[in-house]
Amino acid sequence: MKTKTITLGALFASALMSPVHAADMKMMTGPQGGSWIPLGGQLKDMWEKAIPGLEVQAVPGAGIANVRGVDEGKADVGFGNSISTVDGLAGRAPYPKATTNVCNLATLYPQYYQLVANADAGVGKIADLKGKSITTQQRGNTGELITRQLLEVNGIKYSDVKVSFVGYTDSVNQMKDGHAAAFGLGTQIPAGSIMDLAAARDIKMIDQSDSYEGMKKLNSGYTLGTVPKGTYPKQDNDVKVIAYATHLVVSCKLPEDEVYTMTKTLAANVKTMATVAKAMETLTPAGMAEDIGVPFHPGAAKFYKEAGITVKAH
Repeated sequence: MKTKTITLGALFASALMSPVHAADMKMMTGPQGGSWIPLGGQLKDMWEKAIPGLEVQAVPGAGIANVRGVDEGKADVGFGNSISTVDGLAGRAPYPKATTNVCNLATLYPQYYQLVANADAGVGKIADLKGKSITTQQRGNTGELITRQLLEVNGIKYSDVKVSFVGYTDSVNQMKDGHAAAFGLGTQIPAGSIMDLAAARDIKMIDQSDSYEGMKKLNSGYTLGTVPKGTYPKQDNDVKVIAYATHLVVSCKLPEDEVYTMTKTLAANVKTMATVAKAMETLTPAGMAEDIGVPFHPGAAKFYKEAGITVKAH
């Protein structure tokens, strides 16, 4: 698959010749084992059918890396997490500078930061992790950032634990083998990787409610979500966890008509995407247009306006 090499002049010319601009599009998804890769596959299929001649190249990514990729012109669209995208717009760490070319297309579903420990690891609260081995996503992933922040809010630095920065599959294997006491990740519920782990070992989900106020001070986009009892095997109680939202970001430079079609097509295929992300079953245009602090692309704003919803556009 060739990457996008279209000049700005050719971009405008093509947009004028056709009601919908057709060109190669690079989409950054998520880490191996997560839900963003299969969701990206569905978006690729539906967008290529809706926009004649469009070819979408989907590649693995991560929340923070995707936003930087779109901002720097290395990608055209990507999955993002509300908290880290807002950090990017503000120029806060881990971003080297404020992002200026990142627009919202749609909010998709809530994400939950889940911290699970092996039941025999002696971990009942976050403070118990000090001195233990833990595993989380690669650096540049939103889940990894939350892991670090959550530890720090509880007075623990990375130097106080042994951290493995790997994908979901490797994390699960380390937990199964007893090489890690706890696994932290940000994704939907139930998470397939945790279900895989729970099929092999007894696990315990760690409550994060005591850390919420401290996390809120670090990023106002954090909320407190609930993982209902019974979500995972032997989970007898509701568990409070740090939550945020997954959304789609696009380059603000993409043609308005193209992004309009992308947004309209997504809204028409919510049920298809819900086969991967169950939380999307009830997603409506109003939910897609939720204000998460990231201005919408004018093309997306046009679709929402037609649906009777006014949003803040770039």
